[in-house]
Amino acid sequence: MRKALVAVTTVLLVAFVLQFVFAAVGAFTKPAGEDAFALHSVTGMAVIPVLTLLTALFAVLAKAPGRLVGLAILPLGLVVLQALIAMLANASTDAAGVSTPFGLTIAGLHALNGIVAVHVVVSVHQAARKLARPAPAGAAQAAVREREPA
Repeated sequence: MRKALVAVTTVLLVAFVLQFVFAAVGAFTKPAGEDAFALHSVTGMAVIPVLTLLTALFAVLAKAPGRLVGLAILPLGLVVLQALIAMLANASTDAAGVSTPFGLTIAGLHALNGIVAVHVVVSVHQAARKLARPAPAGAAQAAVREREPA
């Protein structure tokens, strides 16, 4: 189960990398339209949440420490925050529908939150890899000796 945890965290990390690529595709599509960010939206609102839930499930099934389980579910909260930030940024336009400095500042927070989410996923992936490593040969024998009454 621990190897499965590593695999799903790898897929989640790839999804986050692609999320940045899809954001750039949307930003540089000419002429810009609603469809420019379609891949970014689908990945952020469907793919990443599903993979995050799978990661948390595999962490529980792998009997990972509580800290790792908590970190595994954290990207879901960050995705919700991303959606809220995007809605606020998009709503912060003037009467003509033009971006305002406030809206652009909020949009910057969207990017910053995405970077935080990637760092969380990298931490989850690293912890999953560490958890999946086999224990050194002497460590199992030492643990048995520690549990035996003197």
